Amino acid sequence: MPPRGKGGTQERQAPKRLPTSSRPPLPREFIALHKQRRIMDALAALMAEQGYEATKISDIVKRAGVARKTLYDNFEGKEEVFLAAFDAARDEVLRRVEEGSADADGDWEERIEGGLAAFLGFVAEQPALAHMCMIEALSATPATTKRYEQALETFVELTRRGLPPDERLPDTIAETLVGGVAWIVYQQIRRGEAERAEDLLPELTEFMTGPYLSAGMAE
Repeated sequence: MPPRGKGGTQERQAPKRLPTSSRPPLPREFIALHKQRRIMDALAALMAEQGYEATKISDIVKRAGVARKTLYDNFEGKEEVFLAAFDAARDEVLRRVEEGSADADGDWEERIEGGLAAFLGFVAEQPALAHMCMIEALSATPATTKRYEQALETFVELTRRGLPPDERLPDTIAETLVGGVAWIVYQQIRRGEAERAEDLLPELTEFMTGPYLSAGMAE
């Protein structure tokens, strides 16, 4: 029975307050970026399963676990989701390759191998994104094809800076080497063996360094 106060009246007990969380709410920008990432990852996964043409907006929002309105609040449509996912993957690969080349404590051969290892590591870790960027991008839309070609040019220039210059080799040697690497990795992904991309490292390292070493041109 509740205790009585003065005058015999019952004292009311103040209700207990539940502890409030001290964690601040997540910023809107973080939430928006997280949803965008889920949408892009969903598209990449679906394209690895059924291709670009067969993938519908309804498939993407279902896989991402978001509302259709959320997708259209962030992207104009399926192609823009593709391009955004491609750009994010390209930037991540470029960052890894540059870091892999810089971490190599040695000559140009080790820098080339370090960059290749970083690239192949990404393919093995992210097979769906690799499929999207290196297979679907070639035929999905004219805009995705152009994006692929621009990305290839970026990696050609990066490779050109890492290789030893020699006037006895053709001016297109960097294009030839990067194109050859892209083709070999493309075939690996088409076979459904992207997760084993790192097995290609010895072969691709020899492929890229061979034109210099076999002719005794590199010091």
